[in-house]
Amino acid sequence: MSSFVNILKQSDIFYRFTPTQLELVANLCQEAVFTKGEMIFEENSSSKELYVIASGEVDILINSSAGKEGTVVAVLRRGQSFGEVALVDEGLRSASARAGAKETHLVIIPRDRLLMLCETYPQLGYRLMYNLSTDLATKIRNTDLRIRDQVLYTPPQIKTS
Repeated sequence: MSSFVNILKQSDIFYRFTPTQLELVANLCQEAVFTKGEMIFEENSSSKELYVIASGEVDILINSSAGKEGTVVAVLRRGQSFGEVALVDEGLRSASARAGAKETHLVIIPRDRLLMLCETYPQLGYRLMYNLSTDLATKIRNTDLRIRDQVLYTPPQIKTS
């Protein structure tokens, strides 16, 4: 169990959790191992887990068109989390995730059990949701900056006839 606590401690989404709160969350965790290039989940699949990277890398991909392999939009590493939107709703995933350049170990936390823990321990729930909103705000700002770069700094295409 303490190995899960150590991994959770390194993740921003569990920032400022007390040792007791980390133990409570660690009791919900499961570990999964993915080989290089193995899909963790597909875009448009159901969303019911939060993932924390214990070791390795995870590529986040979006499908650009039918039949083509997805485009990598982010590479996540140890201590980073993904699948956070599953905590807010059980909608469809907006991207795919696959194990990166080497074997990847993930900690998987089921949405329903984590939300039950948040309801049982409101202080834990508040801290988790605060950290989640901070993490998502950072991701939105980074995405906004990337879009601005594309729109404002990409030279226009010159048509040749």
